[in-house]
Amino acid sequence: MRRWLGRARDWLTGLLPSLRLRLVVVFAMVALSAAVAASGIAYWLTRDAVVNRAQNAALKDFHKTLGDHAGTLPPRPKCEQLKEAADAIAGSTQNYEVVLVDLERDGRQCAVASSENFELGDVPKKLRNAVVEERPSDGGTDAAHHQYWQRVNLDGTPYLISGATVIGEGPAGYMRKSLDQEQDDLTSLAWSLAIATGLALIGSVLLAQAAASTVLRPVQRLGDAARRLGEGKLETRLKVSGSDELAELSRTFNATAAALEERVADLSAREQSSRRFVADMSHELRTPLTAISAVSEVLEDEEDNLDPMIAPAVQLVVSETRRLNDLVENLMEVTRFDAGTARLVLDTVDVADQVTACIDVRAWLDAVELDADRGLMIRLDPRRLDVILANLIGNALKHGGSPVRVSVHMCSAPRTGLPAVDEARAGNLVGAEGEVLVIEVSDRGPGIPEDVLPHVFDRFYKASASRPRSEGSGLGLSIALENAHIHGGEITARNNPEGGAVFTLRLPPDASVLVAPEEREEEDVQ
Repeated sequence: MRRWLGRARDWLTGLLPSLRLRLVVVFAMVALSAAVAASGIAYWLTRDAVVNRAQNAALKDFHKTLGDHAGTLPPRPKCEQLKEAADAIAGSTQNYEVVLVDLERDGRQCAVASSENFELGDVPKKLRNAVVEERPSDGGTDAAHHQYWQRVNLDGTPYLISGATVIGEGPAGYMRKSLDQEQDDLTSLAWSLAIATGLALIGSVLLAQAAASTVLRPVQRLGDAARRLGEGKLETRLKVSGSDELAELSRTFNATAAALEERVADLSAREQSSRRFVADMSHELRTPLTAISAVSEVLEDEEDNLDPMIAPAVQLVVSETRRLNDLVENLMEVTRFDAGTARLVLDTVDVADQVTACIDVRAWLDAVELDADRGLMIRLDPRRLDVILANLIGNALKHGGSPVRVSVHMCSAPRTGLPAVDEARAGNLVGAEGEVLVIEVSDRGPGIPEDVLPHVFDRFYKASASRPRSEGSGLGLSIALENAHIHGGEITARNNPEGGAVFTLRLPPDASVLVAPEEREEEDVQ
């Protein structure tokens, strides 16, 4: 039963997805069922009362007039006498038709009717047999003959037919009374009940609409407030009135929103404090690092003149100083992204030349295979593109080994791989012909483990927990991704089915749309 109710509820929910519509339909169904049940009971009770009253009055009057008129006839009356009696009986106020049947003196049966529309043949045979049948007396007051009746329908008109035999071997009389008037009254009653049911249905729909509005209006306000809260408007509150369940729900929402606002404010303050600490720490470290770097460079230049026992220590100091310097620079870059102060300095460059320069300045020409057509002119920030390429190619060389293949081409798929942006800017993130710059960096190493793949762009993420200390800072790929995002692009990582990892950079051919108008004016002046 529970399963059936669950299926019915699911079916109703699928058929009527709106809660307001479901409330109106349920109200209407309940009201319709109640109205139909009440109308049906009222019609049935009224029908029995009307028909029974008319039937009992006609039977009682026929029984009396039959005894008064046919009971005075002589034995074996003539047909003329039966006709007079039939006319007299039919003259009753009940307005019914009569047929009298008896035997004449010569033994022939005489059947006379008060009207031409009613004959003996119109009386059901079963009723005639019951009327003339004699019942044995049990010594009491029961007569040998009884009065019988039957309701029939002839040509769409209801009739009451009754028959009885006069006591003392008198004639048998049959009466037919039309119940058409009662049927008309019942039809009028049925129409009245149907109209009342329709009005009740309309009233229930209006009442359901009002009730639904009363119930759903606070729910709608709650939904709007929850939506604003989800959009970050933590100051959203609901106006509370009353003491019902919806008012209690509004109070709970307000308390939750207040607690959430307080919690978010606390977390924001802590996050801002942490960012300020990292930024301040990075700036404070730059001064001593500059001095340490200068000393380490002097030591590196004098490495050949140092004691062989001291040379490894000097090399360690030099390498760790450089690593610390890179870490500080990366931290400062991260704080710029987090603070939203990172800006693009745009220039129109040949992508092939830019990639070649990045590889050449780091002495990677022998370890990298470049597949790029000359003449792909793109407007972007050359320094940030260099940072992206250096991180992707350097990461491929360090973890995948050479040769690393770099492929540069324009993809005709519009907006492929690009992150969601404002609709006002979306049309400008692709070229005039719907083109996107695609740079793929692939290696022939073992690839990236599937459990590591979703986290390769996370900050300070280490693929191996057993080796938390490595040459990298764990920020390179995350900084590369941030630089792609600031251009309106994206970086994705996957494993090549043939072996090795593939990093794909997608950039719009013109990042000018992402630069504020005042910054563009400054670039034009420069």
